[in-house]
Amino acid sequence: MREQTLKGKTIILGVTGSIAAYKSPQIITELKKRKADVIVVMTEKAKQFITPFTLQNLSANKVITDLFDVSYTPAVEHISLAEAADLLLIAPATANIIGKLASGIADDMLSCISMATLAPKLICPAMNTNMFKNPIVQENIAKLKKNGYKFVEPAFGRLASGVEGKGRLADIDIIINGVIKILRKKT
Repeated sequence: MREQTLKGKTIILGVTGSIAAYKSPQIITELKKRKADVIVVMTEKAKQFITPFTLQNLSANKVITDLFDVSYTPAVEHISLAEAADLLLIAPATANIIGKLASGIADDMLSCISMATLAPKLICPAMNTNMFKNPIVQENIAKLKKNGYKFVEPAFGRLASGVEGKGRLADIDIIINGVIKILRKKT
């Protein structure tokens, strides 16, 4: 089967502090295989699960981790990245980033880019099943959906806590198909 090309598309991949961050290299690999330019933006907590160095090597781009990194050329980095994006993909997305986005909080590079970009946004939650089912998290997801954010539902299965439930990061193929579907509609 011929893979859908993403040549000429810039995808900002937001990686947050979830155990599912270990799947980020797979996401990058699949996007790069389809010729996408992938720029990774990590939250501070994401660095507890996977190193920027790993993601930088796979993406072939500098990994952005700090809102106030003066070594980056553009004067207003979050704006230049927001404008460059054809799609903002947040995978994994924690309850924390979902809550920030739903509340309009922009206190790190990823949330600032999300607030500043006009590109489509695809959120892939990954968290404990009780957190995912929490009414506040569900209200935040509904609010984001109402405001145009797209979601890939988490999968059911064994979670890091050892329990089974809905909250696992969706399969990589499902995430990539979501990216392709959104970008196909955009063009």
